[in-house]
Amino acid sequence: MTANHNANTPVNGRRPSPNRLYRDRQNGFVLGVCAGIAEYFGMQRWLVRMMVFVSLLIFTVPTLILYFGFALFVPAAPEQLYETPEEGKFWQGVRVDPSRKFSELRHRFRELEIRLRKMEAYVTSDGYRVRREIDEL
Repeated sequence: MTANHNANTPVNGRRPSPNRLYRDRQNGFVLGVCAGIAEYFGMQRWLVRMMVFVSLLIFTVPTLILYFGFALFVPAAPEQLYETPEEGKFWQGVRVDPSRKFSELRHRFRELEIRLRKMEAYVTSDGYRVRREIDEL
């Protein structure tokens, strides 16, 4: 590793996948497994921790094996996985309810297309051309 390489540097020029399960060490108590699962599925961290605690009481050995298996095989989240908090919310919506999120995107693009058509109609209109010629005088 070179001195300029750090956790935020993309591997092979690519950013880490925002649609992947990661352990969340910053918000985790032990190894960040519960916090990572909560973030991935859009749940409250305390709820996931409570489910793991109840599972630990009922199924101690399998729960411990799964928890430490996740800790071993699921990578820790990169420091800046998302460029903005809005990007994080977007990808969480994609993971939790992809059809709804893509429907929202389709609706937003439709609105943008309508705005673009209105702007194009205005810019190509005779009124715009006349106003521009008057302004240039």
